[in-house]
Amino acid sequence: MGIKEVARQAGVSVGTVSNVLNRPERVSGEVRARVHAAIDLLGYVRSESARQLRAGRSRMLGLLVMDTGNPFFAALARGTERVAAEAGLGVMVCNSAESASAEQAYLSLFVEQRLRGVLLAPVASDGEPWEPLRRANIPFVVVDRAVDAQAACSVAADDVQGGLLAGRHLLATGHRRIAYLGGPGQLQQVRDRREGLARATEEAGLGADSIVDIRTEKLDVGAGRDAGARLIGLSPRPTAVFCANDLLALGVMQTAFDAGVHVPDDLAVVGYDDIEFAEASLIPLTSVRHPAAEIGSLAAGLLLREIEAAPELGHQHTGIVLQPELVVRRSSTPRS
Repeated sequence: MGIKEVARQAGVSVGTVSNVLNRPERVSGEVRARVHAAIDLLGYVRSESARQLRAGRSRMLGLLVMDTGNPFFAALARGTERVAAEAGLGVMVCNSAESASAEQAYLSLFVEQRLRGVLLAPVASDGEPWEPLRRANIPFVVVDRAVDAQAACSVAADDVQGGLLAGRHLLATGHRRIAYLGGPGQLQQVRDRREGLARATEEAGLGADSIVDIRTEKLDVGAGRDAGARLIGLSPRPTAVFCANDLLALGVMQTAFDAGVHVPDDLAVVGYDDIEFAEASLIPLTSVRHPAAEIGSLAAGLLLREIEAAPELGHQHTGIVLQPELVVRRSSTPRS
């Protein structure tokens, strides 16, 4: 059933049905009731794609993240969806799987779908992957990575400070040789967290060899297990490990348990993000709290403000940097 059949059933014009659906304040209550009765009787469902084509814009925002399986990004999406829903908009969540080519494919899809705006957690730290959005005049905000305010709005946490907090904590508990378990090197967040750890060791007067770098291809539990096996096999073995995220840390603790290496007495472990599973782990995980939901809600607010900005007045980009917090739990605090 289409809009013409609804109009015929209600005894009104097609334009009146359109007004009832899109501008109900222009139609009397009696006519609105007749049109809605006809819609219910005929089972009419309007085509959102057709409505978007006529209006030239969507009621959807895009959210492109690096890993939808990571609870950090799930929390970020919840913060985004809450703000979008309050504005009457939906959110299309997509997963780049830490792939630059997949990222570009999704950005092209967003342009084709004429999305109202986009929130992007970029994979690579160099270049401007958001250029397709800029060319299409689609507003966007970069999330989980600070960028130059001349380029775009962004919301992120201070990852260098987060790494510094983790490093100071491990040094304060007596560790002098710390492994850094980092993910893909192209991720700015991974590099920033390592830089913070390096600053902490420099403050303590330690040399560069006080940090042992162990790389992973992914930022998931499986990669943590594999890297944990490499870490446990080192001789001499570092007494502590700082992981670029909690999923890696949980994987390391699984491998340590299987190998009979006791956390935290034989190996102290610190993660990053403070996902829900950090506190619920068999050995509660010390982690740097990364305010994912707040990042999502603040970024959505900036995006809505840019969408609503009057073209003739222009838009001033805003960069928001949140401060992380160290949450100390059992995985890094041995019994005295």
